[in-house]
Amino acid sequence: MTKNESGENMIQNEIISMLFEKQDIPYRDFQSKLIPTVDRDSVIGVRTPELRALAKALAKRSDVSDFLSALPHRYFDENQLHAFIISLTKDFELCVNQVCEFLPFIDNWATCDQLSPKVFKKHKTELLPLINNWIGSGKTYTVRFGVGMLMEHFLDEAFDKEYPQIAAQIRSDEYYVNMMRAWYFATALAKQYEAVVPFIESGVLDGFTHNKAIQKAVESCRITPEQKAYLKTLKKKRLTVGSVTLDP
Repeated sequence: MTKNESGENMIQNEIISMLFEKQDIPYRDFQSKLIPTVDRDSVIGVRTPELRALAKALAKRSDVSDFLSALPHRYFDENQLHAFIISLTKDFELCVNQVCEFLPFIDNWATCDQLSPKVFKKHKTELLPLINNWIGSGKTYTVRFGVGMLMEHFLDEAFDKEYPQIAAQIRSDEYYVNMMRAWYFATALAKQYEAVVPFIESGVLDGFTHNKAIQKAVESCRITPEQKAYLKTLKKKRLTVGSVTLDP
């Protein structure tokens, strides 16, 4: 790792300077409201297209590993950039190592969802056991990432009717886990309706995930009007006991 005389990571300092040069204050203020788990003061406010462009340039540098190993990062935008750089890694084993090193430091839904390695598309057989491990970790954003990868890579030609069960059996009180599970089932209904609708019909999902999945599916243009009408009949209703309303 290349450091200056004071022992600081040179490429990291260079990158932070680059990020502040691209700072958009109004965007920072808007963005910080969308990521409540992140300290507002850690948000620089660099727009996503600029981060992606910077990631492409940095990924070609021989010292980019110095930045990737400088964890935890100080700024949210560094984490976003980190996710974009990893997503460009072409070697599968190296990419997996980078992902596993980074996941424990992810503290928000945005960075989690931006982490989408392109090389995973070519290694689905090796990827599935990793997804199971991530989902079984019990760590909010690692679980969310695992469900996201299951959704991204195993709902098309690699789909198996057993895969939705992986997402269905997750039990979590974490909002950001269950929102991803709802997103998974809504997307699964759009792509594999006949195989996935039984998970909604049977009511195996917790009430929040169940109803959110239906809501997102009904909002999708990939679901037919007839399917939307039927899904609406499957929503779980709230139970009122006295003056207390209980979620389903």
